[in-house]
Amino acid sequence: MSGGGSSGERPPVTLARVALWCGLGVAALFFLAPLVVMLLTSLKSPDELRSGTLLSLPAAPTLAAWAKAWGTACTGADCSGLRPYFLNSVAMVVPAVALSTAIGAVNGYVLSKWRFPGSETLFALMLFGVFMPMQVVLLPMSQVLGWLGLASSLGGLVAVHVIAGIPSTTLFFRNYFVGLPDELIKAATLDGASFWQIFRRVVLPLSAPIVVVTLIWQFTNIWNDFLYGVVFSGADSKPVTVGLNNLANTSSTVKEYNVDMAAALIAALPTLAVYLLAGRHFVRGLTAGAVKG
Repeated sequence: MSGGGSSGERPPVTLARVALWCGLGVAALFFLAPLVVMLLTSLKSPDELRSGTLLSLPAAPTLAAWAKAWGTACTGADCSGLRPYFLNSVAMVVPAVALSTAIGAVNGYVLSKWRFPGSETLFALMLFGVFMPMQVVLLPMSQVLGWLGLASSLGGLVAVHVIAGIPSTTLFFRNYFVGLPDELIKAATLDGASFWQIFRRVVLPLSAPIVVVTLIWQFTNIWNDFLYGVVFSGADSKPVTVGLNNLANTSSTVKEYNVDMAAALIAALPTLAVYLLAGRHFVRGLTAGAVKG
């Protein structure tokens, strides 16, 4: 019987497809080259750095630079490495991501399924925060943190990142929830479910894709932030990005590029791990929300 090929057949290999693969391969190598150089450099001894090239493989790979970057490298006058800064970032990121995501989910639920007079105006004003430059809020935010007694503290950094993240998380959830059938909410209301029961038992179970997107988005933005970290932190609450900057700019008799590269990789490991483990779900979540709202 004549007919089209099965849906599982591979597309034919053409010259255009081969050229596309080659172009993608070259682009991947171009973007991965800095990471490869950093990794190779971090595994070399100081003697190898002076005698080799950027892309030369380490003759005797060592984690000494990693150990020093973590525990004994100097960041200004302090020589305790990135460890305290890294722990500060963990203590800051976990509550900031959780709170901003939770508040954004509730806001998106209200603004999409429980509309009230002025809700569109409120959403538009909140959306303005997505496009507001971070530098604009530095002075007023500093004053507010001072009034609240949160200046130069981890609690203040958490508050800043939660407030800064609410517009984005609200936008994500609102656009996703608009696509959920209103009949589900009406049916649950007729069954006697309350506002929070509908949110917990009907809306949230259907929202896994956008929750993953928001968590990854917030985690990456907050972990990689430098401006808020350097402005609003104190001596004992600086995040890892500030510690990395201090380490790289600390002068010494001999510049230890292997330690600097190891420190940069340590600071980047959490975000790299998140994207390697959940990147596929991030793309799926974006795709799921792309045609909504």
